[in-house]
Amino acid sequence: MTDSCEEIAPAVFTLLDDGLAYVKEGDKIFNDPGGSEGLAEIPDGELEAVIESAEECPGECIFIEAE
Repeated sequence: MTDSCEEIAPAVFTLLDDGLAYVKEGDKIFNDPGGSEGLAEIPDGELEAVIESAEECPGECIFIEAE
């Protein structure tokens, strides 16, 4: 069984009551993706965990945009 993105990168992902994990940035939760407003900054030191989360995501729904 693979770990969830919330287990791999708890500083970046959070599980909501609907059973789905969402990206968070501080107290803001991105639960309504919408173009550039749906982009979150990854905290320093979390990039490797986010990449691992994307690789393990069963829904293949984590996308990373490099600057």
